[in-house]
Amino acid sequence: MTKELAIVGASGHGKVIADMAEQLGFTVKFYDDAYPSITHIEHWSIHGTCADLLALMNTDSLISHDAVVAIGNNETRQKITQLLLHNRFNLITLVHPTAVVSQYAEVSQGVVVCAGAIINPFAKIGIGCIINTSAVVEHDCRIHEFAHICPNAAIAGGSIIGSSSWIGVGSQVKQLIQIGTNCMIGAGSTVVKNIPDNATAFGSPAVVKESN
Repeated sequence: MTKELAIVGASGHGKVIADMAEQLGFTVKFYDDAYPSITHIEHWSIHGTCADLLALMNTDSLISHDAVVAIGNNETRQKITQLLLHNRFNLITLVHPTAVVSQYAEVSQGVVVCAGAIINPFAKIGIGCIINTSAVVEHDCRIHEFAHICPNAAIAGGSIIGSSSWIGVGSQVKQLIQIGTNCMIGAGSTVVKNIPDNATAFGSPAVVKESN
């Protein structure tokens, strides 16, 4: 018998999460605040809004407490994750069968590690992070909560990525680099110098273009 998993967020990323969850033996149920304007994502039904899911938690003793937030936007993913935790949901960590996670790495709850991703020894991944398709997080890195390491990005050893930061597709971060909180690193960038909080940087080498 498979175990039920609530997926909050019916988007492209949600499709990836659903596929992964099913490979790991879950039966998935989608919830999205666009319901009832949308009722399906591909062949999966959407069962209600996030508020509907929370209501079920309080009224249906048979509902599974397992959930994952399938929302790419870091701020929204953080908000929904904290709401689910406050309402006693169990935030599942999903690791794709083809991903490689060292036995010495630390991966927090609510993290999604997608196909082909690698997390090497003594890396630490904070709550609610996305380690996307074929991303590499090398030894001794620290990826703080709700960061998103996009497909094919590579974070070299000992680097630190601040909370809610976004490391764009195909970006490279040199070893021992510190990227602050709430940063945006553009696709294909090469980061060779530290990046301050709230900055947008892109290019090779990456140059800070904005800082709030």
